[in-house]
Amino acid sequence: MADEQQYDYDVLVIGAGPGGYVAAIRAAQLGLKTACAESRETLGGTCLNVGCIPSKAMLHASEFFDAASNGTMAKMGIKVTAELDLDTMHGQRRDAVNQLTGGIEYLFKKNKVEWLKGRASFTGKDSVEIDGKAVRAKNIVIATGSSVTPLPGVTVDQKVIVDSTGALELSKVPQHLVVIGGGVIGLELGSVWRRLGAKVTVVEYLDQILPGFDGDVRKEAQKIFKKQGFEFKLSTKVTGVAVNGDAATLTVEPAAGGEAQTIDADVVLLAIGRKPNTDGLNLDAAGLSVNARGQVEIDHDFATSVPGIWAIGDVAPGLMLAHKAEDEGIAVAENIAGLTGIVNHDIIPSVVYTLPEFAGVGLTEEAAKAKGEIKVGKFPMMANSRAKTNHEPDGFVKIIADAKTDRVVGVWAIASVAGTMIAQAAQAMEFGATSEDIAYTCHAHPTHSEAIKEAAMAVTGKPIHI
Repeated sequence: MADEQQYDYDVLVIGAGPGGYVAAIRAAQLGLKTACAESRETLGGTCLNVGCIPSKAMLHASEFFDAASNGTMAKMGIKVTAELDLDTMHGQRRDAVNQLTGGIEYLFKKNKVEWLKGRASFTGKDSVEIDGKAVRAKNIVIATGSSVTPLPGVTVDQKVIVDSTGALELSKVPQHLVVIGGGVIGLELGSVWRRLGAKVTVVEYLDQILPGFDGDVRKEAQKIFKKQGFEFKLSTKVTGVAVNGDAATLTVEPAAGGEAQTIDADVVLLAIGRKPNTDGLNLDAAGLSVNARGQVEIDHDFATSVPGIWAIGDVAPGLMLAHKAEDEGIAVAENIAGLTGIVNHDIIPSVVYTLPEFAGVGLTEEAAKAKGEIKVGKFPMMANSRAKTNHEPDGFVKIIADAKTDRVVGVWAIASVAGTMIAQAAQAMEFGATSEDIAYTCHAHPTHSEAIKEAAMAVTGKPIHI
């Protein structure tokens, strides 16, 4: 074992995304000499630069334009004439990104985290090379995130065929946007451009959109998106995309096999999922390998099979979500420091930031039924006073509880602020709440969150407003 003095750092984090930068800051706060390797010109990873944050900026701005142009504001007595200034809309997105990524750089300096600019690749079990420089660390945290999953035969050029990054930078509104993939990313970015005037067609291999979400949510989501103008081609696979100048022609056929058809589009968004970023890390040199999904296997403490090497976030098994990575970043730093860092992976919320929002935490009804007897309570948002006054009738809250213990095992919501509402459910489940606990917790009136209380009351068999 090398002498302690031979190490350059106690902790080296590879990647400065939501998991990596949080791990680095927490490790430094715990008194460990810490560095973070990042090759981007700005910190924050995919999430802050080209993912979660900029997409929400565009979603928020497009909601205003849609409300002004589709008559929603007029119905409330606000008469306006909507005019799209796409350059300004992109500008406010970029400004939000710049402020937040700059904020992380400030936090690095404040907490004395050294930013090593460049790509890191392993040269040994405790050593890496970054931009030609050799670095040794007692602990190395792999937090390299993920990138867009490619589709054979489809080449992203960021002009006609784009991924999520290119879809944020379109210089004009497409006449026809075809989204390959009916998951979270495709539906969010599809919503942006539909609100701004594009025709949007979603091609999904499965028979429903939003894989992994509760069955009732998936069915209701499709109805809502159709009402908003989305066109869906489900149980359909894309067999090829041909680009001709500024347009593309997709060839599709039934997933189960059948006659091929073509779809013309001026922009195609590839959004079939994400894959862990392990290429270029030279994991072999560290004695590591990846599993069948390209992930680095870890134990409960986020340690890999090689002592001193850890992995978190999208590169490790589990949901590919920024908040999951952040919590793991805190936990792994605390474990390295000799404390106890834990993440309850059974209680990690998932959210789709469309309008309305779709959110869930815990088990779906289908998964809960497979485990045993359950009780289910639902409450429609159209019966919620705040949703009613805001003209937001779509959606519901659904609570799933164990039939014997009444302990809540899953909560699913469709509402304009479902992503915020789901935090209450996650916190309640974290501390083992029953549906009765939620039902007898006083909620402010009038709020959307009262729908959670009402759904819990439905589970207990004591509904008031339905």
